[in-house]
Amino acid sequence: MKTTMSQKEIGQRISKLRKMKGLSQEDLAKNMGISRPSLAQIEIGNRGVSIIEIQKLSMILGFSLDDFISESFTLEHENIDGSNKKPQIPKERISVPTLNLEKFKNVLLYILEKCAGKPNVGETVLYKLLYFSDFNYYELYEEHLTGAKYRKLPYGPVPQKLNTIIQQMLETGKLQRVKTKYHGYPQTRYLPLEKANLTELKASEKEVIDKVIEQMSDWSATSISNYSHKDMPWLASKEGEDINYELAFYRDAPFSVRNYEEENQN
Repeated sequence: MKTTMSQKEIGQRISKLRKMKGLSQEDLAKNMGISRPSLAQIEIGNRGVSIIEIQKLSMILGFSLDDFISESFTLEHENIDGSNKKPQIPKERISVPTLNLEKFKNVLLYILEKCAGKPNVGETVLYKLLYFSDFNYYELYEEHLTGAKYRKLPYGPVPQKLNTIIQQMLETGKLQRVKTKYHGYPQTRYLPLEKANLTELKASEKEVIDKVIEQMSDWSATSISNYSHKDMPWLASKEGEDINYELAFYRDAPFSVRNYEEENQN
């Protein structure tokens, strides 16, 4: 029998047991009385499990502590009830982002109101400020801010349909495009020609955007790109594919913006 197990091993075993039982992360988290992101953090090995939580898990998932910590623990070929029937593993709940065009335009205008005057804020920095606003909000509230889809490209996450949206805003007099140079390199900048409609933004949304702006709007394009390349949603995605918002729950410090330890104590 093993006497010690790493958080990662515990998380992997919980994940296997949950799937064999036919439960989604949302179902198990609800039964445990914790948030789904907290369970995701447990399963990836980023968060420990208390004795009380282990006891709840043993009742919900139907295992004994001795079996759980055994070196011979395996669910590869056997169901929890001892049968050899192959389990049906459900897909995790995925919150599919749906673009809220007006919200996206107002978020873009709001960021530009705050940052357009900074010489470093060209297209690259702007794209990353949008990305972190969207993904930080999703990690905190499990809801989409703009609903924009982001694709993993060599220079970092980029919102899809952005060129089309910006072109519309240029044609309707909401934005002005400026071609300039920054430290000797060509730079494309956007200036807002009207103010964002703040009635489109909830206080919680504005707060998240403000924090992203405060943290990153002075960074160079290289710095913010390198930072985005270390964020779990970007790291865990395949080149050229959409970045799954659910990956925000697997972030480590300093990227994670949610206090999972505090949630666990409440």
